[in-house]
Amino acid sequence: MTSARTLLATCIAKGLRVTAAESCTGGMVMAALTDIAGSSAVVDRGYVTYSNQAKIEMLGVQPSTLEAVGAVSEEVAQEMAQGALDHSGADLAVSVTGIAGPGGSDFKPEGRVCFAIATHQGCTAETVEFGPLGRENVREAARNHGLALLNKAASAH
Repeated sequence: MTSARTLLATCIAKGLRVTAAESCTGGMVMAALTDIAGSSAVVDRGYVTYSNQAKIEMLGVQPSTLEAVGAVSEEVAQEMAQGALDHSGADLAVSVTGIAGPGGSDFKPEGRVCFAIATHQGCTAETVEFGPLGRENVREAARNHGLALLNKAASAH
């Protein structure tokens, strides 16, 4: 995967470490990185926090945030990314939380994925509507977008 290789090369050159807090992708971002030999220079740990309880316990996501806006939200994505950054020695953290499908609702449709990038300078979030592409395709698209966000953050760092 080209974007993972680019990310690793950029991070190695700049001495950056990365982490990910993943829900709907179930570790696919970190797997894309650790599939590449030498990734241990950049990757120390990642977090698969599929349940709300895992988000609370492992990343410090506030139960009140989950109750107010739900797991698939930019607010939770930001708390996930910030928690991953705070609980690791990383310089960059990405989070991914969404509805891979099948299913969803009118309010939170299949293919909606929220992302956040946290650095020691701050945290930003965004929502991408991939649409009802099917579970596998939504998860792959979310993995690729998460890697792209990390690439952008690493290049700007």
